[in-house]
Order: sequence, then structure tokens, then C-alpha cells
Amino acid sequence: MPKSITIFTTNTCAYCVMVERFLDMKGLKYEIVNLDEQPELQQEVLEMSGALTVPITVVTKQDDSKEVVIGYNIPRLAPAVA
Repeated sequence: MPKSITIFTTNTCAYCVMVERFLDMKGLKYEIVNLDEQPELQQEVLEMSGALTVPITVVTKQDDSKEVVIGYNIPRLAPAVA
């Protein structure tokens, strides 16, 4: 079970909604950070992920290690949140 999950999204991101639905189906809680509303975080997200796309899902494990999943990538996201 992850310690926390954060999804970086934008107002027009359809794949972000799909990631949210996946996590909802798993019964997992998550925080949404909308980069349209908080553009000052875009550089931080870029440095963390190396990507200019959304969704960026950051899964923080119990040991405080982080796994960054770029896009709607269920093969990477599913084991990250297991």
C-alpha cells in the first residue's frame, strides 16, 4: 500500500481522468495537482519526470521512495500502487 499518490494534471487531460478512475476502482486515495491552476509547479514536475506531458503520477512508498509514472501507463502504475 503506497504512503501517498499524487496525480499532476491539467484541465483538458482525458488520460488524467482515466488514471483517476483506475485508482478509484482500486479504492486508493490520491491528491490531484492541477498544473493549469498551479503553473509554478511545472518546472518541478519536469525535473521529477523528464516529461512535459500529463498525467504524471507520483507514488510515494512506505519507505519514502518515489515511483514516477508518465502518462496513462497501467503496466507501470498497477505494480507501483500494489
